[in-house]
Amino acid sequence: MANHNKSGEIKATGAVKALKAILWVYIILCLIIAGLNFGYVSRATPEVAAFISWLWGFYENWVKTSFIVLGSFLTLRIIGSSRRTVMRKRNLTGFIVMALIVHIVGPILLNNQELYFFAMPLPWTTIPLQLMDPSTAFYLKYLPVFGLTGISLALLFYLLVTIVVLVGTLLLGRRWQCSTLCLFNGFASEVFDPVMPLLGARKKVKARGLKLFAMLRWLFLALALGFTAYWVLYLLGLPLANSELVAKIETYKYLSAELLMAMFFWVVFSGRGYCYYCPLGTVVGLLGKLVGQQITTNQSNCIQCGRCNAACPMSIDLKSSAATGCPVAELRCVGCGHCVDSCPTETLAYSTRFLELFKNKK
Repeated sequence: MANHNKSGEIKATGAVKALKAILWVYIILCLIIAGLNFGYVSRATPEVAAFISWLWGFYENWVKTSFIVLGSFLTLRIIGSSRRTVMRKRNLTGFIVMALIVHIVGPILLNNQELYFFAMPLPWTTIPLQLMDPSTAFYLKYLPVFGLTGISLALLFYLLVTIVVLVGTLLLGRRWQCSTLCLFNGFASEVFDPVMPLLGARKKVKARGLKLFAMLRWLFLALALGFTAYWVLYLLGLPLANSELVAKIETYKYLSAELLMAMFFWVVFSGRGYCYYCPLGTVVGLLGKLVGQQITTNQSNCIQCGRCNAACPMSIDLKSSAATGCPVAELRCVGCGHCVDSCPTETLAYSTRFLELFKNKK
């Protein structure tokens, strides 16, 4: 038995090193290739620009999907295969399926290597709105690449993703988008969770930090809604100026406050750092409130071990509520289920009104 346990520990240690190496490679490649794609390609020769665009597409689709699949298997090896990994297995399965659809199958079928831009509903990005107007810089840039048919298919794909996210959220709460489908930050926080942060120890956000993140949450939602309103009014024909400037500002916001900050959090804080103020996350969180999303804490007797609090990546205090059997309905809960899997007495459960109805009918 001792030899078996030692062998398992060695395998887990090897998996941790491999997972950490993959995440470092992913971050470094992203910074280099994204820098070239967004910062240099406009000044490059047509041949070099075409190569950089192809490289960015290959990285975002094939490399990213390979890392998601490989990282998921490594994470499962690290966390073990007990019956209390049910929620996390579902998370990883969802991200693998979503990556295969958005990054592999979709681009092949639609001949569009940048289909992932259309896999995040409003208000996270306004690219679909920009693509609906022939005068925007985005439309003029991609018309020669996609063609009219390609643009129409990309917008149709966006509409389908939006419907899937909306319907799924109304049934399953924020968990559906943030812990099953999100290919911006959600996937990384689950696939690479055992090795985050890459530097230092994992930190819980204190009360002051939570207040700061709460302010950022509403600030970024306001910014996102502002960009959305601008492009809706622009499409309606209102004489709004500086559309190119607005598009550039939104791109810079994405690169600095979202892409770079998300990766910064992975390195020094937590995989879910960006989830504290993601505008789409806030919207589906509010929808989750409407559909009764909560963590129930009365499935059995709580022994106040504190494992739920330690496992929660969003610094939610479940232990206090579990002591009295009160449900936890917190806006920032991403529904990852780490707390549910970690509970030794299985007193926690993720729930929505639909899931309760489905459960009662069994």
